[in-house]
Amino acid sequence: TVHLRIPESSPVGTAIGSVKATDADTGKNAEVEYRIIDGDGTDMFDIVTQKDTQEGIITVRKPLDYETRRLYTLKVEAENTHVDPRFYYLGPFKDTTIVKISVEDVDEPPVFSRSSYLFEVHEDIELGTIIGTVMARDPDSASSPIRFSLDRHTDLDRIFNIHSGNGSIYTSKPLDREISQWHNLSVIAAEINNPKDSTRVPVYVRILDVNDNAPQFAVFYDTFVCENARAGQLIQTISAVDKDDPLGGQKFFFSLAAVNPNFTVQDNEDNTARILTRRNGFSRHEISTYLLPVVISDNDYPIQSSTGTLTIRVCACDSRGNMQSCSAEALLLPAGLSTGALVAILLCIIILLVIVVLFAALKRQRKKEPLILSKEDIRDNIVSYNDEGGGEEDTQAFDIGTLRNPAAIEDKKLRRDIIPETLFVPRRTPSAPDNTDVRDFINQRLKEHDTDPSAPPYDSLATYAYEGNDSIAESLSSLESGTTEGDQNYDYLREWGPRFNKLAEMYGGGESDKDTS
Repeated sequence: TVHLRIPESSPVGTAIGSVKATDADTGKNAEVEYRIIDGDGTDMFDIVTQKDTQEGIITVRKPLDYETRRLYTLKVEAENTHVDPRFYYLGPFKDTTIVKISVEDVDEPPVFSRSSYLFEVHEDIELGTIIGTVMARDPDSASSPIRFSLDRHTDLDRIFNIHSGNGSIYTSKPLDREISQWHNLSVIAAEINNPKDSTRVPVYVRILDVNDNAPQFAVFYDTFVCENARAGQLIQTISAVDKDDPLGGQKFFFSLAAVNPNFTVQDNEDNTARILTRRNGFSRHEISTYLLPVVISDNDYPIQSSTGTLTIRVCACDSRGNMQSCSAEALLLPAGLSTGALVAILLCIIILLVIVVLFAALKRQRKKEPLILSKEDIRDNIVSYNDEGGGEEDTQAFDIGTLRNPAAIEDKKLRRDIIPETLFVPRRTPSAPDNTDVRDFINQRLKEHDTDPSAPPYDSLATYAYEGNDSIAESLSSLESGTTEGDQNYDYLREWGPRFNKLAEMYGGGESDKDTS
């Protein structure tokens, strides 16, 4: 006897165990075939012969259930497949054994009574109405209590709810078939003692239609009648639509809300109707617009109806009935040009004006003079502040190397705007190779300028340099004059001619000193 065990959750085809019969023969004569010949589990299990090992493998044929049956008994037979006829009298060449299979209990999730549920409900039911109930049980012997819940991902609007104890599904919000005809829900059943063991089942809710909507005009009708129209002339064909969907299909009826002396409605009995004139001739100068109330009703229960108003304009038409102009609006607007087209044209004009204004503003901004006109190094331009000569040019371009070496200044160039009567060879007085006082002053001023919080931005440059270093009278700086006091030699003024004699007498010390002495 062979004893085997298998959990009840084992899927079909799972190998439970094996049996093997011994045979003293070898080779082909030792081949054995296994089969189940009796027992209470012949329909639940199969046995397959393994050619390599000459074993019988027992497998699951149908799903097992511990709560239904816990033990199965099988009678397995093993028989030689190749028997020499000469030795039949020594037979039989087969043997049997008993195999007992025990099914082990496994904690299983709840099982619903159906694989899916379908509920139908009318859209006009009251809130809290139960639309259906789902049922589930615990297949285990312990029979644990079950809790039901709705998967909210399948009911985002929370239109439905479920009783956690008995699985009753009820409405929590009004239903509207015109918004949604079907609701696909997912109900979850889980054991209270072990919430991880859960099962889902789909629930389909179909919303049945109720005649709660009235029919309406299918489209907006722009209706007109010619001034020269005759009685019985067709001016418009109308139709209707309804959001409801009755089982017998849509059926509409058209009529006038009140008797009208100018127009009438003729039902075509195919969900359309014709608007006809009842008299000859209309005048837009007397009445430019007529309002015609039309009643539209359906044939479902309860009957729903609505009143739609047609606006009929009186227009001037040609002999063929083509509209030429209608009342004041038609006189102002060209034929075929709607109000929407005029609005679009006006918007385009406004957009073009905005673009032109922006373009003009950008062009004006580009014409503004930039702060720096040239891409040259701004350090090559300085501003000279002179004590005298306010009317002369004060801004000249200098080489920065010249500012660093005043002795290397080029020879003074003659002015072209003044032509002297007599030119004398000027006598140059050698300048001091280095003026320490002025250099210290300039360095001090530069340091003050660098630390001044109100100084100009970094893209501007203020440079201080020697004044009149190459002139005959040398520097005209008040600083230079203050330091040299009276050591300047102005005798060369006498060589400039009679016009400079007065200056020579004032500044030249030679003859004046002799006169005083």
